[in-house]
Amino acid sequence: MKHFLKPRIVISKCIEHDACRYNGQMISSDFVKQLKSFVEFIPVCPEYEIGLGVPRDPIRIVSFDGNLKLLQPKTEKDVTKDMIEFSNSFLQKVKDIDGFILKSKSPSCGIKDVKIHAGAGPPPKESKDSGFFGKAVLGRYSNIAIEDEGRLINSRIKQHFLTKVYALRKFREVKNSMLKKDLVEYQSYNKLLFGAYSQKETKELGRIVANMDKYPLEKIFQNYEGHLYALFSKPPKCSPNINILLHGFGYISKNLNKKEKEFFFETIDKYRAGKVSLSVPTNILKSWVLRFDEKYLENQSFFEPYPSELLSVEDINACEVRDYWE
Repeated sequence: MKHFLKPRIVISKCIEHDACRYNGQMISSDFVKQLKSFVEFIPVCPEYEIGLGVPRDPIRIVSFDGNLKLLQPKTEKDVTKDMIEFSNSFLQKVKDIDGFILKSKSPSCGIKDVKIHAGAGPPPKESKDSGFFGKAVLGRYSNIAIEDEGRLINSRIKQHFLTKVYALRKFREVKNSMLKKDLVEYQSYNKLLFGAYSQKETKELGRIVANMDKYPLEKIFQNYEGHLYALFSKPPKCSPNINILLHGFGYISKNLNKKEKEFFFETIDKYRAGKVSLSVPTNILKSWVLRFDEKYLENQSFFEPYPSELLSVEDINACEVRDYWE
């Protein structure tokens, strides 16, 4: 069984950790329940931390001539400064973070879908924005895995989040070691997975590793990290996944009979048409990898980028399924 390092994920405390929402309730999330045994969660409730209590009167973001304020209408409190100061202080102190799971639509934690209310002056140009804590997270940690519990219901977004957070956790260990051999192993281990995400960035990462003797070690890791973030900026699409499957198939096709080859290509076509999930052709290929003892492919993260226990029956990631990423 493959060993995975536990990522450190900051999470809104109201999601499966504490009944600290404004109404004294807790948010249920099957995904977060599943994750608890596989990651190290760091729960935080920014609204509670700035002294608003539980339960509390709701707060909202209000636009005054384009200037956003965080207000508690019933008490007429302006908690803008308190929230900004807490957010900056918390994010400055917390270390070695691989991802965030934040409460959707929250005026403090929301990352993109928070309602902006009109105050004095003309209506705000944008009716939705990030919450104050969420905006601070995006400003400081824009390159790592950041999602809200609502978007993580979507299979493609969830699988991308998991793939990214586990890849970045492993890279954090490699970066801390500052050993060339560890970076070489990391690149080799992830070569197919990286190729499914971006051929351009995969080639650039390979070039950095191949030319390590020409540059200072710190510069090498810095450049590698930047291109790794670029590679994981969006989830992979259908065609690159198929290209990687066919690339892997090339290693073992000589061992297969005509009917097996035809079956594999038919399965690829079904994936392309959105009739089966990516896991179907991937698992067929993996079974042959194990059968023919193809060591290079057997060790590739593409076949298991995160703990298999985190997969669920609902995780259908087929080509023609609507893309909710944006």
